[in-house]
Amino acid sequence: MTVELKRIRAHGVELNVAVGGEGPAVVLLHGFPHTWRIWEPVLPELTRDRTVIAPDLRGLGDSARPASGYTAADVAADVVALLDALDIGQADVVGIDLGTPPAFLTGLTHPERVRRLVVMEALLGGLPGAGEFLRNGPPWWFGFHAVPDLAENVLTGHEEEYLDFFLRAGTLGDGVTPAFRAAVHAAYTGRDALRAAFAHYRSFPESARQIERAAADTGLEVPTLAIGSHPVGNATYRQVRPIAEDVSGIVLENCGHIVPQHRPRELLAALRPFLA
Repeated sequence: MTVELKRIRAHGVELNVAVGGEGPAVVLLHGFPHTWRIWEPVLPELTRDRTVIAPDLRGLGDSARPASGYTAADVAADVVALLDALDIGQADVVGIDLGTPPAFLTGLTHPERVRRLVVMEALLGGLPGAGEFLRNGPPWWFGFHAVPDLAENVLTGHEEEYLDFFLRAGTLGDGVTPAFRAAVHAAYTGRDALRAAFAHYRSFPESARQIERAAADTGLEVPTLAIGSHPVGNATYRQVRPIAEDVSGIVLENCGHIVPQHRPRELLAALRPFLA
């Protein structure tokens, strides 16, 4: 498997994009604290018969870090513009964590551009269905990341310790490969890197409003698969089900939040038949 890293300007932002393989297109959207490399364990299989497009989200990894524009709708617009830049009319779209709300909005607002949609391990704004997951409140880091300047001030100089917490928790203590760990550390070290990462969290309230407005305006026409693991479980599926015409859900057992790194075989077993 080989992918080529390209610098592609989309929706006013220069994105770092891994592109490889041949065949129908699939866009892979990562989350925090990830880069496009979260997908590396599944790329050899996917690129056998698919054109894989895996960008670093705006502000993250090696993509540009604009001062603003971090809502789910902004990132969804990046996806559409990226397809335009690559002259691709329609693609499957797969999102995990921070990548799930923009993936969902892309399918909801641009169904003509999305053949099939996969959403993983994230909440979709305030849509009903996530009550059980939120019974003890949202994860603590949502609030920590949301306060302007706070997390940057606290974490600068201690990025590795903080990032390693998420890498361990996201694999149920198993940890990730040294190569992925090093990539994550490089991507999220420094005040500006942290600022851009937390800008996504600081946009959550507006992203939630965007999702709720779009869901109220139209149903989800695109065939959708919701994949859960630990800790989100079936919450994403429960949120999608009331508004989707065609949705199925699966929860991967003994799998942490960083699904492609922790359980790539199980993820491929779910993805391949759905995207076929």
